[in-house]
Amino acid sequence: MMVLIVESNPALAALWKKHLERLGWLVHTATSDEAAYDLLQELTFDVIILDLVLERGSSLSVSDYASFRQPEARVIFVTNTRFFSDGSIFEHCANACAFVTSATEPSDLAAMVDHHGRLNA
Repeated sequence: MMVLIVESNPALAALWKKHLERLGWLVHTATSDEAAYDLLQELTFDVIILDLVLERGSSLSVSDYASFRQPEARVIFVTNTRFFSDGSIFEHCANACAFVTSATEPSDLAAMVDHHGRLNA
C-alpha cells in the first residue's frame, strides 16, 4: 500500500515516513504542491498525509487535485495552526478522513494511516 506525505518540513516528513515504513507502507514525500501534483500523476496512493499550511503552495488545491485524480485516496490533514479547528475541513474537502495536530505522536499518525488505508484495500 502507498502513502504520500506532503509536508514542508523535511525532518518531520522523514520521521513520519520511518514510522509508516515500519508498518510496511511504501512512502513518497513532497515538500510543495507542485511536487505533490507530479507524484499524484505518476503513482496511486491509498492515503495522503497533508500539512494544511504548506510553505510553497496550497494544501487545499492538493486535496482537490487528489479528489479528482484519485477519488479513493483518503486525506489526513495535519496542522500546527488553529485553521479549521471547528472541523469545517470536512465540509470543504470530501476526501478528508482525519484532522490532527502536527504534534501527534508519529506512531499514532501511522496507526491512523494504517486504519484508513486498509479501509480502502
